[in-house]
Amino acid sequence: MNRQERLEAILADFAAVEGALLPILHEVQAAFGCVDAAAEAAIAHALNLSRAEVHGVVSFYHDFTPEADPRPCVELCRAEACQARGVDALVAAAQAAAGERVKIKTVYCLGLCSAGPAARVGDSLHARLDEAGLVELVKSL
Repeated sequence: MNRQERLEAILADFAAVEGALLPILHEVQAAFGCVDAAAEAAIAHALNLSRAEVHGVVSFYHDFTPEADPRPCVELCRAEACQARGVDALVAAAQAAAGERVKIKTVYCLGLCSAGPAARVGDSLHARLDEAGLVELVKSL
């Protein structure tokens, strides 16, 4: 299935869903690694919205990106609970291990506040990270 067919299939899956914009955007981001201008236009047309309305949502949420990044990504929680548990001391080592090969993305709250510092890679959550554990996680990608 080519990109256009996949996009049309995603839009068809949500055709009867009220408030479908965010679920569609998440599906498009997962399928293509981004929500680009062409996808924004198709989504806007399918939902009878202006492209500006769709772009406003895409640009507001950090989960949506306009261009795909082929690098693996470690989402590192930097919220207050993880800060209190020492995440700031781990960042330099994680970035050094990542180099340009792995993207380290700051996120705020993975829902593991009592078990931080925490990170997510794809759908996998990693809790109670120390420097060695985080570096090992980054190097494993």
